[in-house]
Amino acid sequence: MVMSIDSAESSDAEVFFGRFQLDKRRRQLLKDGVEVRIGSRGFDILIALTERAGELVSKRDLLFSVWRDVVVDEAVLRVHVASLRRALGEGQDGARYIVTVSGRGYSLVAPIERKRGNGLASSGYVPPPRHGRQFPSIPRLFVGRDEVVDDLCALIVKQRFVSVVGAGGIGKTTVAGAIIRRLQAEFGDEGAVFVDLGAVDEPGLVAGAVLSAVGCPLGGAEPLAELLGFVAGKRILIVLDSCEHLLDASSHLASQLFQCTSGVCLLVTSREALNVEGEIVHLLSPLACPIDDVPSAADAMATPAVRLFMDRASSAGFEGALNDADAPVVSEICRRTDGIALAIELVASRVGTYGLRGVAGLLASHMELSLTGQRNAVPRHRTL
Repeated sequence: MVMSIDSAESSDAEVFFGRFQLDKRRRQLLKDGVEVRIGSRGFDILIALTERAGELVSKRDLLFSVWRDVVVDEAVLRVHVASLRRALGEGQDGARYIVTVSGRGYSLVAPIERKRGNGLASSGYVPPPRHGRQFPSIPRLFVGRDEVVDDLCALIVKQRFVSVVGAGGIGKTTVAGAIIRRLQAEFGDEGAVFVDLGAVDEPGLVAGAVLSAVGCPLGGAEPLAELLGFVAGKRILIVLDSCEHLLDASSHLASQLFQCTSGVCLLVTSREALNVEGEIVHLLSPLACPIDDVPSAADAMATPAVRLFMDRASSAGFEGALNDADAPVVSEICRRTDGIALAIELVASRVGTYGLRGVAGLLASHMELSLTGQRNAVPRHRTL
């Protein structure tokens, strides 16, 4: 649905939310009766969001509505939304108006009242945009982690709060996705949620991101209190993925969920532990590489690092099986990547261009490879 600003201004001339009054006909935004200057673009964005309050408004719809026939980059939209949030005082005293649905668009989540031409007001408790229960995908070749996943599943059910800690690209998110699927029978189809905090850039939005993921209606100024009330008495697994850039906010939220509920289980992935009471930390190890400097092909393929490398190399155009002559070369490549899954995958993706020995030579000489991952991967997984 692509909405016209003209049609938006023709109905519900005044909209009230929080301490704000939006007068569409006069093109004014008032806070406690005092005008707030947000600029023409910011005003049009706010109109578009209030017209579809509680719904996801796609970036495409906003760009079409606000800029019409002018071609602008999505970065321009992000700048104007950020400016609008500052003008609204987003995050101050727990105030929360606009949420970002990563890669898709924005939604106004504040309760609103509309004043129609006859003077009657219609109020509404605005729910968040509806999300499907989207979990991280599991690669077709899941190597070296089965025992870890089994152990962590048992630990989560018993201890309720586990953090998987490790270097970037080592496979924390992949392990989290495997754990969710393994525990679905334990928690039921609707009893597990995955929250990608890598897509959240402000500490004040952490609780709101979890609220949205669990399907809690939004409306108050205290998202953490709302969350605790919503999950109280529920049997649910909440996965907080990529917390390292929001450690303080993530730590506080996880601590409150653990201490104030009895049925909530937490799985956290981060490059650093949260260091709060109740947390059980599991350090995720790199994928094992061959120990011998000159292993046979069979010995090399017995290690998860080499199996992963060869699988991705085959997808990149390498033909044939690993032979004894190339086994030491591939083993050395895997050792140079420190057994980090993402690094192995990205290096293997260049084998079709450089060949096994060409890739090994570039790594050995510390020359920079132009390594890019899959375009549909999250941004942090697209580069080495």
